[in-house]
Amino acid sequence: MKYDYLVVGTGLFGSVFSYEAAKRGKRVKVIDKRNHIAGNIYTEEIEGIQVHKYGAHIFHTNNREIWDYVNQFAEFNRYTNSPVANYKGEIYNLPFNMNTFNKLWGVVTPQEAKEKIEEQRKAAHIGKPTNLEEQAISLVGTDIYKKLVKGYTEKQWGRKATDLPAFIIKRLPVRFTYDNNYFNDKYQGIPIGGYTQIVEKMLSSELIDVELEADFFNKKEEYLESFPKIIYTGMIDQFFDYQFGTLEYRSLEFETSLLDEENYQGNAVVNYTDAETPYTRIIEHKHFEFGTQPKTVITKEYPKTWEKGDEPYYPMNDEKNNRIFKQYRELADKFPNIIFGGRLGMYKYYDMHQVIGAALTAVKQEFKN
Repeated sequence: MKYDYLVVGTGLFGSVFSYEAAKRGKRVKVIDKRNHIAGNIYTEEIEGIQVHKYGAHIFHTNNREIWDYVNQFAEFNRYTNSPVANYKGEIYNLPFNMNTFNKLWGVVTPQEAKEKIEEQRKAAHIGKPTNLEEQAISLVGTDIYKKLVKGYTEKQWGRKATDLPAFIIKRLPVRFTYDNNYFNDKYQGIPIGGYTQIVEKMLSSELIDVELEADFFNKKEEYLESFPKIIYTGMIDQFFDYQFGTLEYRSLEFETSLLDEENYQGNAVVNYTDAETPYTRIIEHKHFEFGTQPKTVITKEYPKTWEKGDEPYYPMNDEKNNRIFKQYRELADKFPNIIFGGRLGMYKYYDMHQVIGAALTAVKQEFKN
């Protein structure tokens, strides 16, 4: 059969592009090396609970166009992300807010909290932050940094906080209100019935053929010769045979358990911020959908050093890796018949709404409408 496109990967970028191409009458072949569709947003049902197989995924965006777009594939609930931090048995609210400051310092007003942070920042003699530790202390003070940032962050990235770039911590919200909502975005929720259905609907066209357990690199030359255009969402350095060096990632291991109890931790996400606990967080999946099932499913998330063959989750966007990626990006620009996309193709940390936005931009550029 003659195809117009080969799409490598059934995550959001590849699936959105496939859906939009098929809408325009194009024939699309989609391959994925895993045995299921939907990439890292894949959910599977266990005991009536939608289990996020590759970590917690909460959809959030300020973009009405993106929100309307994804809602055509699923109905979303009103879930609000309000994780809590567990530091050696002490429980604190995340994001850092007045509830956090009150429990830690006994302060009641935003002004008192700001004065406490400023006092600790001055005591640490921090001018312009040059690393994550300095950035964190300047944002939230020494106490919160030591209890709620340092251990978690060093586990997550496998490096000392003083060796990590300052920008990483800037993603963490700090609020001087009693608001436990982690995201300030206007639209937020979890698809009722899980994420997999979204990709199933995107790939349901008769013009789209899906092949699972198909590794692009097992037939790379054949694919390059057979398809006029390729949408590639794998690792960009692997595509080019690592000729400029290997880009670094952090990987994860998941330990999922079905428990014969109704409620294990009382919240969907609990972060473990001390250095001694080997996992960074525990996810209790039923709370994403306000579940009342008699049993529960939990997942412990263990960060690990990425090695070739492991699943790459978080790009290490430090100066060295960004320099290597720039070389790959410049090389990729010389291949107009290949579109690189997604976290791995663009070596960038994307949230789900950002991936959809990037895919729709690629669609507009490709089809000029």
